[in-house]
Amino acid sequence: MNILKFFTAGSVDDGKSTLIGRLLYDTDSILADQLEAIQNANRKNDDGTVDLAILTDGLRAEREQGITIDVAYKYFQTAKRKFIIADTPGHIQYTRNMVTGASTANLAIILIDARNGVVEQTIRHSYLVSLLGIKQVVVAINKMDMVDYSETVFDAITQKYKSLAQELKLDQVTYIPVSALKGDNIVHSSERMHWYQGASLLHFLETVDTTVQQQSDKARMPVQWVIRPQTDELHDYRGYAGRIASGTFKVGDQITVLPSGASSTISKIEFFDKELSEATSGQSVTVHLATDVDISRGDTLVNSSAMPQESKLIEADLCWMDTKGLDTSITYLLQHNSKLTKCKVAEVIYKVDINTLEKQSADEFKLNDIGRVVLKTADQLPFDFYNENKANGSAILIDSRTNLTVGAAMFRALG
Repeated sequence: MNILKFFTAGSVDDGKSTLIGRLLYDTDSILADQLEAIQNANRKNDDGTVDLAILTDGLRAEREQGITIDVAYKYFQTAKRKFIIADTPGHIQYTRNMVTGASTANLAIILIDARNGVVEQTIRHSYLVSLLGIKQVVVAINKMDMVDYSETVFDAITQKYKSLAQELKLDQVTYIPVSALKGDNIVHSSERMHWYQGASLLHFLETVDTTVQQQSDKARMPVQWVIRPQTDELHDYRGYAGRIASGTFKVGDQITVLPSGASSTISKIEFFDKELSEATSGQSVTVHLATDVDISRGDTLVNSSAMPQESKLIEADLCWMDTKGLDTSITYLLQHNSKLTKCKVAEVIYKVDINTLEKQSADEFKLNDIGRVVLKTADQLPFDFYNENKANGSAILIDSRTNLTVGAAMFRALG
């Protein structure tokens, strides 16, 4: 049974937490003690029913204000698929939280209040979805019960969003009219919107195929550990352990070790106590080579027929996550897979106003700012462009003074 990871985004009070609560409630995915707790809670809807948003609003501040601040992860499954949900905040001051929650998602659900239509926050959230390379998007037009389940309202919002989707190059967008409060088109199809002939939200999530678009066939394995027991029993044992980031490695493949450029062939692949003829992305394996090669943690094994980019100057989209602004005079650390190297931001090319999508010149880069920069690394990095291979096309910036993550970078083609 495969797993679908998705996240929700929307403006304040669009109903993100309620939608997730409805999914969990109507699929009987709530434990008995959780159900009892929310039934006894003080928060009720106007009609006296339980406020299902309580299921994801875990922080005290969230419960008091009725908003989402942190990323809340929920897990459930049906007979067809397992799901991991990230309920992300919609406020602009929590952009970094949204980027964190969305970074591993296969699919995005963007909520739009049927009464308000496409607003600035809708543009911002859609831009972030595009930036993170999430191709599969569901636009859930919520609170249809507040507009008398009007087909005209739904069509007008759909047409306006299509223009935005075209501008952001989001070409796999599905539109579903829902009422998270009443349960219309969440798990079960709504009898009150007979004009809508599409699937309910859950049915769509159970059947959507996101596997092909998320994978790259470029074989990449960052080396995490060199295994040399040097015991009498395993005197000549030399294996290179790591998690395959993308693509497939097979016994007999010609591989290149980067950044050294040394080459060899794969003689054996071990997976726990088994030997495999091939291993694919997501598997943690130990690779043996036909010849002894100088390899250390942080090196990358790649298939010689599909080489990555290599450079010390890398253009990247950067999301700044620290309360202290970016300082181009400071040397940061760049964590790219298992490789840790010193790094400076050599240039800020522009900053994006994520409410209008306008590119602006920038003298400073503050918390939640997003823009294009040039990174200068101490060591040459083997990387792919983010839109071609997410697994090998991103990195995080770390403040060496505090060891805290301060930025997320997505490598892009020059220009």
